[in-house]
Amino acid sequence: MKFGTSGLRGLVVDLQGHASALYATAFARYLLNKGFAKPGDTLFVGGDYRPSSPDIAATCMGALQRAGLTPIDCGALPTPALALYAMAKGSACLMITGSHIPADRNGIKFYRPDGEIDKADEQAISALARKLDREIIDLTPGRGEAANIDAMQLYAARNRTILPPKALAGLKIGVYQHSTVARDELVDVVAAYGADVVALGPSEVFIPVDTEAVSPATIQLMQAWTKEQALDAVISADGDGDRPLVADEFGNPLKGDLLGLLVAKLLKPDVVVTPVTSNSGLERAGDFSVTRTRVGSPFVIEGMNAGLAAGAKAVLGFEANGGVLTGSAFAPAGTPLTALPTRDSVLPILAALYQARQTQKPLSALAGDLGLPVTAADRLENFPTETSAKLMAHLQASEDNLAAWLKPVGEIAGIDSTDGLRVTFTDGRIIHLRPSGNAPEMRCYVEATNEDAAGKLLTQGLDLIRSWAKQP
Repeated sequence: MKFGTSGLRGLVVDLQGHASALYATAFARYLLNKGFAKPGDTLFVGGDYRPSSPDIAATCMGALQRAGLTPIDCGALPTPALALYAMAKGSACLMITGSHIPADRNGIKFYRPDGEIDKADEQAISALARKLDREIIDLTPGRGEAANIDAMQLYAARNRTILPPKALAGLKIGVYQHSTVARDELVDVVAAYGADVVALGPSEVFIPVDTEAVSPATIQLMQAWTKEQALDAVISADGDGDRPLVADEFGNPLKGDLLGLLVAKLLKPDVVVTPVTSNSGLERAGDFSVTRTRVGSPFVIEGMNAGLAAGAKAVLGFEANGGVLTGSAFAPAGTPLTALPTRDSVLPILAALYQARQTQKPLSALAGDLGLPVTAADRLENFPTETSAKLMAHLQASEDNLAAWLKPVGEIAGIDSTDGLRVTFTDGRIIHLRPSGNAPEMRCYVEATNEDAAGKLLTQGLDLIRSWAKQP
């Protein structure tokens, strides 16, 4: 087991049983040792709709009880709903989810009483787990008092203070429900703001939806729905409801960093914190300073905290997957919206729909008016971690290696190795190569002046990666 860009991730067969009990025990001991909790304190546990999540949650609750804490079972709910509720109660929490990755994998997200754990916490918990692994770990499942309704009511109340009343009246919105734990809240919240809502594609079988690299099959579904139902947009989220998916009136998905920019235009922060994978045009897009980080919510949170420590009053974070984090309080509709330093899908969805309604423009035109460079991203799934590590080591060993490998693409003008390799060519195009931190995948992000050029560059990048993998 290892920590990825957000939480612990691994195959279900490896996480179930021993590993989940081990890391839950390590987390409990860490909280107690550091004074984040005292014996008997509550710890809230939630999960997504993966078949393995209830079993892993039960194992974790048993381990937490034996470690001296009192687990509270919040059932299936969005990660931001669980985090918001736990923070309001001054308690830590665990979310059982693999987010957007397939159902044969799962994970655990860890939250202190003040929010998501950071990289230093991850290292300390991992060290404790290694020590505990020498002991016999009891795998007896546990149970906790139910609190799903209370948690969801608090989250719903927050979401209904983001926009003015009836802010979405006149819009017809499709909600792709699939198997996201946010599916009911997405229907309810847009309806509460006056939109005409059509629920689409609910599934009892878990469907992995990656909002950063939307699959062609998902795009085809959304394109068909917008045409058949005359929809102004289709909205959805990933498995645990912390990453948004917004498709325009043609069913074409908007980029996650574009959604983040629309949130910035709504909230008007002083500082925006976002990873290096986000659009390079953000620095020129608003009256805010931009801080770039490595990929992963812990790094974004670290950047937000640094901004606050430096004196910034209004701090916003978002990732290229669209998940938005608030490092400070905002009041977009007059009612204070407390800080929620973990990814949330509802805020960016509402920000996009509201600004389309306010400007009386379709989403495609609203997105086009932002004037950002055209981006594209994709991933090679089931790409061995060892292969991606060897490729990155080869390319990072020398600029000559990188230049020779990218010679068919263009001449290099600049290199950013903050996270993976982000290469700028002399004509302004950008290609960014990065192994996934959550699964055996190789990701490729590109930027260009138009969609054709971006599509061509993405294809070239993926082809180069495939060619490397075929080498003896």
